[in-house]
Amino acid sequence: MVDVQGTVTDGFEPVRDAFAENFARRGERGAAVAVYRDGRKVVDLWGGVRDADGGEEPWQHGTAQIVRSATKGVAAAVLLLLHQRGQVDLDAPVGTYWPEFKAAGKERVLVRHLLSHRAGLPALDVPLTPAQAVDGVSGPAAVAAQAPAWEPGTAHGYHAQTYSWLLGELVERITGRSIGRWVAQEMAGPLGLDLWIGLPEPEQAGRVGRMTDIEAPEAPSSGLRVRPKQAVTDAYSDPESLTRRAFAAISPAADENDPVYRAAELPASAGIATADALARFYASLIGDVDGVRRLFAPATLTLARTEESAGPDKVLVVNTRFGLGYMLHGPASPLLAPGSFGHPGRGGSLAFADPESGVSFGYVTNGMQKNVTADPRAQALVRALARALTQ
Repeated sequence: MVDVQGTVTDGFEPVRDAFAENFARRGERGAAVAVYRDGRKVVDLWGGVRDADGGEEPWQHGTAQIVRSATKGVAAAVLLLLHQRGQVDLDAPVGTYWPEFKAAGKERVLVRHLLSHRAGLPALDVPLTPAQAVDGVSGPAAVAAQAPAWEPGTAHGYHAQTYSWLLGELVERITGRSIGRWVAQEMAGPLGLDLWIGLPEPEQAGRVGRMTDIEAPEAPSSGLRVRPKQAVTDAYSDPESLTRRAFAAISPAADENDPVYRAAELPASAGIATADALARFYASLIGDVDGVRRLFAPATLTLARTEESAGPDKVLVVNTRFGLGYMLHGPASPLLAPGSFGHPGRGGSLAFADPESGVSFGYVTNGMQKNVTADPRAQALVRALARALTQ
């Protein structure tokens, strides 16, 4: 039996029980979960081993992990804060800030289209190699040259990988700083977050757990049951489908344990964080945290969680809901409550905030299971959190 470490405030014991059960029943190898309520930490748990693919080094309180697409929620905050500060107009064409982007019929792609997955650019005609994906030049050039897969603004489809180069380049054009540097200076530093988009060399050794794909002992509750299962299976297996091409915009797939990949500033997929950092980040979007004034003004919070895209997703082949940069509560992305907003990472991690209850949540794992938006381990923790809030 795994020895679960950490603390929970009185009343949040169901979260500890669910976390322990993930190791006993759901194939967990190494993980952590944290919850804040009204800016105060009420859950801080960790357990298992640091490296999912072997070794016996225990997961420590400060162990960090690649969180895949949960990074997108951090990246979205950058654009929304730039808007809040008057540095970017969400309704301006992307080409206003990035002239080369206007090519191939993209003159009318708006900044808000990038955040709401409506730009029509989820896939590349010519995928990038792992080396090109991280060089800081090839990705932006590829999305700037790419023709949209649909008329921008008329539909939505998850930009699984291209989100990295779209948002990363836009932030750099607007601010003169890379998105990883902006996050470090404007959010992670002031809030004391162990969170990086681009892991610095001093943090490379011994801090980040190695991840691997694992099989779930139970059939995963993928959250993708709003369409026939076969349709989803077919989309992921067909090499010509938009689904498969979107996830294969980097081909062959990069080694996520490679220090070069960890150091890359890929805000769609390569952020590295502790569970506490994710929960604390989302806590800072909805309220003050340890004397640091909340990041999102009320109007910005409204933008984050007001529905921009809903219905059939051209990439995920299910009905999805997005605000500006964030997944919203629904069948494909179950969060805590209807007003919650956040982002999962494919195969495991999850982070979100629920302004009505004042709760924020962060979960990271090193064992990546076969799901896209609703990992069964994360969902067990969310259900337990809901019970704790109502008992």
